Amino acid sequence: MARLLEVRGLHAQYGPSRVLHGMDFGVEEGGITTILGANGAGKTTTLRAVCGMVRTQGEIIFGGTRIDGRQTESIVRLGVAHVPDGRGTFVNLSVDENLCLGAYTRRDKSEVTADFERIYNYFPRLRERRRQQAGTLSGGEQQMLAVSRALMLRPRLLLLDEPSFGLAPRIVQELFEIFREINKQDRVSMLLVEQNAALALRLADQAYLLETGRVVVSGSAEAVRNDEAVRRSYLGY
Repeated sequence: MARLLEVRGLHAQYGPSRVLHGMDFGVEEGGITTILGANGAGKTTTLRAVCGMVRTQGEIIFGGTRIDGRQTESIVRLGVAHVPDGRGTFVNLSVDENLCLGAYTRRDKSEVTADFERIYNYFPRLRERRRQQAGTLSGGEQQMLAVSRALMLRPRLLLLDEPSFGLAPRIVQELFEIFREINKQDRVSMLLVEQNAALALRLADQAYLLETGRVVVSGSAEAVRNDEAVRRSYLGY
């Protein structure tokens, strides 16, 4: 299977502080890759690097085109959508209005209405609250809205940063089942950063384990899940 995203020798830094040190990783077309690691390992910075939000060196190739050095908006227009940690919904706007903002870069306005229906089929709870202010939603509903807004871009690649954080286990399970459905039905590739390693490895095809900005373990999600060091340090058995 061809790679939609290919990253080679990625370095990233904030001011003088370098966070990533020569990372190599990729996401297959239609696949799900997860990046695991402890707090401070560089997971969030990796996502920010892909979408042009931090200073980088190295090659980032998306759909056969180099995107390192491009502006974030240019990368978004190519089909990369980012769901940051903390959800980042527009709390004073309604659910519908948040979704409209998600489609702001699109020119196929006639199809946006159809996408509202498609997304509300994935997240029927949001349909029930479509006129409600985002700030009055529960944490789980706000996370669903953040994902939905990103999907309104019709992305080829969805970057997900800690989507389970602060959510009840039942909501997390529901959310990850929807991720699987979106991946299979709409063929949206995903790059997932997640503290819940066991959950991430059940969803993903490929996995990379980071320690202090370097890849220390990589392979199929199944192989990484069965790695004794990973099991002991991250899976608890």
